[in-house]
Amino acid sequence: MNRSHTRLQPHTLGLAAVGALVLLGVAAGPAAAHAEVTASDPRALAENVTLSFTSEAESETAGIAELRVVLPKGIAPDAVAVKDAPKEWKLTATPDGYTIGGPALATGTDAEYSITVRQLPDEKSLAFKTLETYGDGKVSRWIEVPTNGEKVDNPAPVLELKAAAPGARPIAPSPSPTPTTGSVASPVQPSAEAPGAPVASASARATGEEESSGSTGAVAGVIAAVLLLAAAGSFWWVRRNRRQAG
Repeated sequence: MNRSHTRLQPHTLGLAAVGALVLLGVAAGPAAAHAEVTASDPRALAENVTLSFTSEAESETAGIAELRVVLPKGIAPDAVAVKDAPKEWKLTATPDGYTIGGPALATGTDAEYSITVRQLPDEKSLAFKTLETYGDGKVSRWIEVPTNGEKVDNPAPVLELKAAAPGARPIAPSPSPTPTTGSVASPVQPSAEAPGAPVASASARATGEEESSGSTGAVAGVIAAVLLLAAAGSFWWVRRNRRQAG
């Protein structure tokens, strides 16, 4: 009995080990699916970088039809262009990132595509939160960003960046100077011209007053001369008449 029990023990342990591996495989199956990102030049401030994304298919009934990505701070939607994507898939900019999609892929097929970014920001890491939409409407959300080394259930694709190359500088100007300049320029122009109008009016009034006063003085002079001549003539006429009468 003891020998029989000893012979059966390895066999029993083997079955238990196989069963445990199967259970681990089933449990790890759904968690294995994830989204990843790699870069052709993973350095801060690198220019014209190709980012390649892979979203693993996790549905057994439908294929991936669309991916919605939220871009990290420092990458504007208009600084992104599609480089390679599944057939008939198109990229469309959104206020905070982009969507890329088209006809649903075959069930079990990973979604792989790449984009070109004008310049990477000066950061240590970049998270690209991603929502996967399947042909049957199911949505997988890879939007959690690990912090302090903690593990999360649905991690977003994260790209670790190296230090910027010596002399690297941002090539895209900040969007703030343009609206600021415009907002300042519009009130400045009227304010510069506004004082000119009163000054010009004052000058015109002054010129008009001078011309008016000059004209009035000339008229007054003529009238005075006429009156003097008239008075002198009258005086001469009176004296002449008196002499004749005498």
